[in-house]
Amino acid sequence: MKNLKSLIKYLSVAFTTSLLTILGVFTIISNKQVAHTDYTYKQPVPTQLSSFSSSTAQQYPNLTNAAEKSVHAVVHITTQKEMTHQPQSLFDLFYGNGSGSYNQPQVQQASGSGVIISSDGYIVTNNHVIDDADNIKVIFEENKTFDAKLVGTDPNTDIAILKVEAEGLPYLEWGDAQKLKLGEWVLAVGNPFSLNSTVTAGIVSAKSRSIGIMSGQMALESFIQTDAAVNPGNSGGALVNQSGQLVGINTAIASRTGSYSGYSFAVPSTIAKKVVGDILKYGAVQRAILGVQIRDNNSQLAEEEDLDITYGAYVARVTDGSGAEKAGIESGDIIIAVNERAIKNTTQLREQVGQYSPGNTVTVKINRDGDEKEFTVELQNLKGNTNIIKATNDFLGAKFKPLNINQQRKFSIQYGLQVTSLSDGKLKNAGIKKGFIITSVNNYAVSSVKELQDLVMNTPTNKQVLIEGVYPNGEWAYHIFKNN
Repeated sequence: MKNLKSLIKYLSVAFTTSLLTILGVFTIISNKQVAHTDYTYKQPVPTQLSSFSSSTAQQYPNLTNAAEKSVHAVVHITTQKEMTHQPQSLFDLFYGNGSGSYNQPQVQQASGSGVIISSDGYIVTNNHVIDDADNIKVIFEENKTFDAKLVGTDPNTDIAILKVEAEGLPYLEWGDAQKLKLGEWVLAVGNPFSLNSTVTAGIVSAKSRSIGIMSGQMALESFIQTDAAVNPGNSGGALVNQSGQLVGINTAIASRTGSYSGYSFAVPSTIAKKVVGDILKYGAVQRAILGVQIRDNNSQLAEEEDLDITYGAYVARVTDGSGAEKAGIESGDIIIAVNERAIKNTTQLREQVGQYSPGNTVTVKINRDGDEKEFTVELQNLKGNTNIIKATNDFLGAKFKPLNINQQRKFSIQYGLQVTSLSDGKLKNAGIKKGFIITSVNNYAVSSVKELQDLVMNTPTNKQVLIEGVYPNGEWAYHIFKNN
């Protein structure tokens, strides 16, 4: 009997526990606090696409007007360049592969993008898009094609200017890249993979970014970094703000594969606009310098030099006779502002100074031993004065072309530029005749117009320029003129 009572008691407890468990589970399910990993139970849940959420939609700007304005003013650029296949051995040179390919120039084709900046046909693009091209064509959105003339280039900023003979063209107005804020929405417009009129969106990820890709002697890098998708073919295209203004020229991508993988970089409009204006007005960029050698200031340098701050551009050396020296700036100073714009590193300093021309004055704020001081500096050019620098072809008075394979064989040289025409200028005055092949300037080999330009322009004022070369009859000659 006792055992029977115990059994009944046990069954009662078990039944009560089971009932409470079932009620608890039912309560949980009713409150929708259960997550299922299979399909045995389906609880209908109200759903809404996040992109159509009223609260989310308000976070994204309407970029349709900016996109519509931009696509009409961005063009597709195609180039052609004749390449002569170089023999790799004496066997190749004399026997080849039987096709005669070493004597036949081969055409290399490339493409990119450009931005119309005036109604009468001026177009800005990247220098690397049209570099050494023999033929440049511009294709507009409606598929009209024009031959383009190269107006000028600046390898230091990777900017080039083209001109097509057309009127009434849609164009983009310049915007102020310095007003861009981190996180601000921008559009990248171009022709990736030859897909015309492609628009992508992203935000400004960083400003004043240097990535070490410029090849010019006075390379100026201060890129706008964005996460807008940019791919091969976008180079030279537009980076525009929400108002449809041109704030940058898309130039490069950070990629392990050669295609977009997270970040793209654009030359800011503040730099591009200055370059374009100088080339159109003077034929060459009027590059201004402070006259200081600088280093990025950081905690390590601050500790080594016992500095009071860990930011700014540290002045390692002041050039004799420079504007900085004349103003009173000294080695050991830390530049922290130019014309009231804060300077955190050397890239920002180069960007600020790069917007001005020789002869302009700027206010430079420095930190010296913990005290802040201001100096008014007159900027100079590379030659240490404020004179206008002219384009090389203008003052040399000549046009050039690279050597072909037959000329290289005839004179046993692998480089050089042949003078194809002469007008009044330094070369004609030095006695050089049409057909002369320039092989070196100041004992440095020359194989491109850019190399010739750099060597001549960087020869100090009133110093002699020595040009060596050979005439078509095989006569070697030297010519000298003074650089002034």
